[in-house]
Amino acid sequence: MKTDKSASRQKWRSDKLSHLGSSIFSEVASWKEEAMSSGLDVIDLGIGSPDQAPAPEIRQALSEAVLREDSYSYPASKGSTEFRKQAAEWMNWRFGVEVDPEEELVSLMGSQDGLAHLALALCNPGDLAIVPDPGYPIYTGALALAGVRAWPLPLLEDNAFLPDLDSIPEAVWQEAVFILLSFPGNPISVTVDLAYMEKLVAFAHKWDVLIIHDLAYSEMGFGGYRPISILQVPGAIHTSVEFHSFSKSFNMAGCRIGFMTGNREAVGALRELKSNVDYGVFNPVQEAAVLALKLAMQGNGRLEVAPLYERRRDLFVEALTEEGWAVPSPAATMFIWAPLPEGYAFTELEGRSRQFAHELVLKTGVVVIPGDAFGAQGEGFVRIALVEDEARLLEAARRIGEYLRTIR
Repeated sequence: MKTDKSASRQKWRSDKLSHLGSSIFSEVASWKEEAMSSGLDVIDLGIGSPDQAPAPEIRQALSEAVLREDSYSYPASKGSTEFRKQAAEWMNWRFGVEVDPEEELVSLMGSQDGLAHLALALCNPGDLAIVPDPGYPIYTGALALAGVRAWPLPLLEDNAFLPDLDSIPEAVWQEAVFILLSFPGNPISVTVDLAYMEKLVAFAHKWDVLIIHDLAYSEMGFGGYRPISILQVPGAIHTSVEFHSFSKSFNMAGCRIGFMTGNREAVGALRELKSNVDYGVFNPVQEAAVLALKLAMQGNGRLEVAPLYERRRDLFVEALTEEGWAVPSPAATMFIWAPLPEGYAFTELEGRSRQFAHELVLKTGVVVIPGDAFGAQGEGFVRIALVEDEARLLEAARRIGEYLRTIR
């Protein structure tokens, strides 16, 4: 029997979309358009998209593979044998970690692909997962899609933004399916040593909780610091998986390729889900990624991305300090997590990050992301991405300084 819908209009939009956390980025995009329409030259330090191209050899390999007639078939969703073997070799070269490319590694259309789908593969609706606050928006967005409850783990300035594992109640550990953390992270570039990772693995073993470690910024450590893999902890592979990104490590952002490696049951679950969702990464992109890993393993530093962002960090932090805004100098990643400038006038505590970011782009053309886009604990901060060249960063600092002098 046909249902009578005359009394109310059908809603063609899922309620889950309101919990994905992407609305602020759309809002910031509208601010950017507003600034451009008023004639401002926009300097976009918002989205963390690398502004560099892959190495010439990688681009050449990609272009040659694209021209081959045999490249146009459905790839395997788990990734080509060559890609998985090379990724496993790179894990061994980079971290001293051995993983089985057949059972403990799966290719992804960028790490966000895996982060967005993993809760669907691991959890049932109503399950509980521990996620950082602030954290990358897809962490909680993926839970909303899967109907999984989030337990936000606060990253507090008083604790140097380090997740306090001891603060998690036993009842939460008992109920949680997984805990998701990222070292160094986005938006906050928190760094840890092996001892912290060992403690995390011990908690996971005790409570039978899966660790999901997002290591998208593995190649962006500064001052001699090299990010570590959770899988470096003995026995961690029994209770951990880890994400890796070619976007950040090899400037292959538009190519959409990455991988997840670790616990074979979790890898298998994601692989099974993805076999029903997509047909894998375009084979020429996988071939280019294989070459990127091989070039990195030559060890001559040609593909290193960290020195560029370290120079930008040093220049920009110093320039902002001279302009009157002292911001912390991150030990890794392409992001600065900056507290709002002292003396910034606001009427309400809630929404002040958004107010500052909005005014900044409309007055100066400099785009930053308000901290509350990453969770409730992000209020009072903004995230600044070092994704412009040095001249543009200096210009951004100059404009910000001029703006700050008008509001003090």
